[in-house]
Amino acid sequence: MDCPSEENLIRMKLDGISSIANLDFDIPNRKLTVFHKGDVDQIEKSVLELNLGGKKISTGPTDQVEFNETSDQKKLLWTVLGINFAFFLIEITTGFISRSMGLVADSLDMLADSFVYGISLFAVGGTFARKKGIAKIAGYFQIILALIGFIEVLRRFFAVEKLPDFSIMIIVSVFALIANGICLYILQKSKSKQEIHMKASMIFTSNDVIINLGVIAAGLLVNWLNSSKPDLIVGTIVFILVVQGAFRILKLSK
Repeated sequence: MDCPSEENLIRMKLDGISSIANLDFDIPNRKLTVFHKGDVDQIEKSVLELNLGGKKISTGPTDQVEFNETSDQKKLLWTVLGINFAFFLIEITTGFISRSMGLVADSLDMLADSFVYGISLFAVGGTFARKKGIAKIAGYFQIILALIGFIEVLRRFFAVEKLPDFSIMIIVSVFALIANGICLYILQKSKSKQEIHMKASMIFTSNDVIINLGVIAAGLLVNWLNSSKPDLIVGTIVFILVVQGAFRILKLSK
């Protein structure tokens, strides 16, 4: 698991398995403990289908039968959803204003995270089939947006365009970097205090933060090289990541 959004993907994937009693995620150490009854094969198969690089470490009996779920989990997810969607709007708007495909692509990555959180929140209390239907719509919508982005990148690569505004790229990406850090902290603040040092490392190893840094670097290169190519390259890479995320979401609908 690289970030809390992947945790939510796993939760949705395992949602329909009635034998599962509880899921205990340890994101800093990339571990998931599943408390369940019966055979583990279906659980293992479902996790592997997400292609997140997971593998079974061990399995064994336990005497634990009671689990403490945080009562504010839904509130935290709403907060993170709000932050991600707000920055989607900010980045896609400033992306068009600054003519930066890197910012536009990063906005779609923020939208992808919003989809992941929204699928669970809006489907709470609904049927498993309803949740899968929402996942399918979100996945295809994300792919369509990414394909439109690819086409625009190709058009700009061969056409004569004004240079992106590197200052807007850098400023907005810095704020997006801070927003991603806040999201990661919010989702992990219920963990024990001795894991605080782990949270800092999470911020700098998550895909979202790497993307933010990539857009910042592209802005600097646009100014230094007086070329839009760095912005187009970063935009292309992020669009690829967005499509990969869309296929993961689509797997939830199967």
